[in-house]
Amino acid sequence: QITTVEVKTTEDHLKVHKTKKKVLRKQIRAQHTLMRHEGIECSSHATQSLVIANAGLGNGMSRHQLLQLVEDYGLVESLLMPPNKPYSFVKYGTTEEAKKAFDALNGKEVTVEDLGQNVVLYMNFVEKVSWQNPVPASLPPGLTVIEKIISLEEERSMLESIDWLGDEDPQNVQKTLKHRRVKHFGYEFCYDNNNVDKDKPLPGGLPEICDLFLEKCLKQGYIKHKPDQLTVNQYEPGQGIPPHIDTHSAFEDEIISLSLGAEIVMDFKHPDGHSVAVMLPRCSLLVMAGESRYLWTHGITPRKYDVVQAPELGQKVGTIAADARGLTLNRRETRTSFTFRKVRRSPCTCIYPSVCDSQKGQTRLVQPSFPHSDTEASQLEQEYVHKVYEEIATHFSSTRHSPWPRVVDFLRSLPKGSIVADVGCGNGKYLGIREDLYMVGCDRSKNLVDICGEKTLPAFVCDALSVPVRSGSCDACISIAVIHHFSTAERRLAAIRELSRLLRPGGRALIYVWAMEQEYKNHKSKYLKEKNNSKGKEEEISTGSAQGPLSDQLPGGNSQGSAPPGRLLHDWDPKAGDAEPVADSRLPVHTNRTSFHSQDLLVPWHLKGGSKKKEDSADAVLPPAGFERSQGASPVFHRYYHVFCEGELEAVCSTLACVRVQSSYYDQGNWCVALEKL
Repeated sequence: QITTVEVKTTEDHLKVHKTKKKVLRKQIRAQHTLMRHEGIECSSHATQSLVIANAGLGNGMSRHQLLQLVEDYGLVESLLMPPNKPYSFVKYGTTEEAKKAFDALNGKEVTVEDLGQNVVLYMNFVEKVSWQNPVPASLPPGLTVIEKIISLEEERSMLESIDWLGDEDPQNVQKTLKHRRVKHFGYEFCYDNNNVDKDKPLPGGLPEICDLFLEKCLKQGYIKHKPDQLTVNQYEPGQGIPPHIDTHSAFEDEIISLSLGAEIVMDFKHPDGHSVAVMLPRCSLLVMAGESRYLWTHGITPRKYDVVQAPELGQKVGTIAADARGLTLNRRETRTSFTFRKVRRSPCTCIYPSVCDSQKGQTRLVQPSFPHSDTEASQLEQEYVHKVYEEIATHFSSTRHSPWPRVVDFLRSLPKGSIVADVGCGNGKYLGIREDLYMVGCDRSKNLVDICGEKTLPAFVCDALSVPVRSGSCDACISIAVIHHFSTAERRLAAIRELSRLLRPGGRALIYVWAMEQEYKNHKSKYLKEKNNSKGKEEEISTGSAQGPLSDQLPGGNSQGSAPPGRLLHDWDPKAGDAEPVADSRLPVHTNRTSFHSQDLLVPWHLKGGSKKKEDSADAVLPPAGFERSQGASPVFHRYYHVFCEGELEAVCSTLACVRVQSSYYDQGNWCVALEKL
């Protein structure tokens, strides 16, 4: 007979068995997540280091609580808590201590103190954690944070000056919004359009207590004009501000905001996707001027906790460094902001027309016109392609190191001993793909060809329209991200014709050009969806010496194109040239990391580390026409591009009787064609 005790024991064993299976299943899932997201492989044997799933900043675990948990089992040498991740890494002094923590914590349910929620911890051993922290971000240009601008006594007086309960003002300057309480002085700030009604000033002006503070700001040079509009907002923990830019035509350059009662993290975002988290301490003043005021959005993410530097490390004013060794969570408290603005009385004339309501539809005079002749086209390419690449060659080459996989596949498909010309080889990254091919490169940029020489790669300087190589001498040619730099249909056709001249009968060519369609079949290209490289480098999106713009390029104008669009492909006639120019045919300046609105445009390149030459020269040439330098920022160069519509590249190739299109495809924001010489 089976007793009740035996039945209960069997049930307990089954329950324990199921729990162990569940823990093991969750462990394996955590292993796969870590490998997929971070490329870190878990170890099958015990090591000094552990990864702890469900114990990260991303799911509300603070550094203080996690340290309390793991320090019970030995000396903790390091604790890494990556920002916004649901896992952390701990390294013990010995493997035995790590095993002790593993046995005690794996599958253990704990309560996340700051959230009051229960989570189950899942542990895995890892050989080594080499966390690559991003290069510390700098503040957006024109942004300043002044710590302790007022005393705690002055803070108390300013907070007490705002009567949230009184209803003495008939003008309804006090409002309760969905996310916060707000009170207006001088003019009512309209949140639906980030503007004011300049014809309807509010009675009373700004509170008297603000006068001394504003005089101090004027004296210190934080502002040029005394503000005449004030918005006071009170935020409870968990409330935020949607990302926005205060309307250009509404307010003058400087916008200042005083943080009272508590600190906060404010997020700034550039149009190219680059974002910076900025800590605003209690009693600090935020000054937004220039680029940070006109071009970057600012907002506060609605959440109850901010990721900040751990208190023991000291919170520095400014950007939040994403250093996994020193991050923790900070509970938000009630915060009140005093935001001062000066109402603008004339149209805005800033240098950021792509986001300026005063300049909408206008084209800046510095932008070149669409070429109407071969001479004009040659001059345009000289200033906005050739000279630019000479200037940016070193920086450009440092961002071009990873060969594009399908280009590599094409080269690997060629027979051993094939003679291959890379027309527009850039820094020569394809010239060494296969040692059993006879490859030679050429490029219009002498400085890029010099870089090839430093790598002992065979390359020479020439124009892609006239390559000094005997006709029919090549088994294959590649032209990767080059032809989109020619500014007329005739010149683009001539470049493809020159490639076909180099090929022997039966020879093959591969051509890549940048695509107008950066979102194709419901998938965004890397150019649109990828953010700044976490290592602070330019990401590589295309290939060759003339590639698409990448992260942290600064926009220089309106992305709404006024240049003539491409022809309908079924009506395309190379003899007819490009479409008739419109009345205003100046080339638009593209805003990076956004969709294209014109086929012919200028794309910014934000130069890092200076130009191609470190030393000044007495006979140095003038910078290209596509060069500009913003105050306090790195120089920006503009490159001409003609982005191709779907089917356009095939249509151009099909006009040549000497070649046939073998295949065509879309590859990460590029249109690509493989040709065969007949």
